[in-house]
Amino acid sequence: MAQTQSWFFWALLSAGFAALTAIFAKVGVTGINSDLATWVRTVVVLVVLTGFVLATGQWSNPLLLPGKSMAFLVLSALATGASWVCYFRALQIGDASQVAPVDKFSVVLVALFAVAFLGERPGLRDWLGIGLVGAGVLMLSLKR
Repeated sequence: MAQTQSWFFWALLSAGFAALTAIFAKVGVTGINSDLATWVRTVVVLVVLTGFVLATGQWSNPLLLPGKSMAFLVLSALATGASWVCYFRALQIGDASQVAPVDKFSVVLVALFAVAFLGERPGLRDWLGIGLVGAGVLMLSLKR
């Protein structure tokens, strides 16, 4: 598989696992505190990824990472944690078929942030797709 196609393969896998996450989490948060559910999820992710990193020989001392990398990874982790807490609370209250697509409004926000902060310049076709995601979220937000 060519390097340029590799990202798409992994992105599709990510979407598939994210879809399963919504379904499994919706069932998992039923009748329990959503923050506790988020904690359980986080512990499982930590254990599984630790095993993966060790098994593949990719372990190195994280304290030796460049300061900028560490700072932005910590910020990313904090944003992920906040996202998961909000996501699990939304799933506990709302339908998975509504919560998950609204959560994907992040697609629109990522595009806007990438333009503003990373200097990326999506093309017209890209903006059309991003706009369609935004329109879909708007449709879901309207009362039935």
